[in-house]
Amino acid sequence: MNKAEFVTELAKHFDGNKAQAARMLDTVLDEIMTQTAQHGHVGIARFGVFEVLERPERVVRNPRTGERKKVPPVDVPRFRPGSAFNDLVDSTTR
Repeated sequence: MNKAEFVTELAKHFDGNKAQAARMLDTVLDEIMTQTAQHGHVGIARFGVFEVLERPERVVRNPRTGERKKVPPVDVPRFRPGSAFNDLVDSTTR
């Protein structure tokens, strides 16, 4: 499912108003990204947790040349699904 299809499904809860559904979705996603970046953690009960993890400095190798170089540490986003999300996925995939 892509974003347009998701908005179409979401619009069913907004009396078919796709514009309102799209604005709501964009607002929620923007706020999750902003708060996660600023505070490092956003938890939504039963759904999951968005958090920032630090990937430490490491040495990588260019497979073509064999050259090795250091990559600086970087913060990366991570999502951990909640128990209700895990249970729903597990029950629908069997």
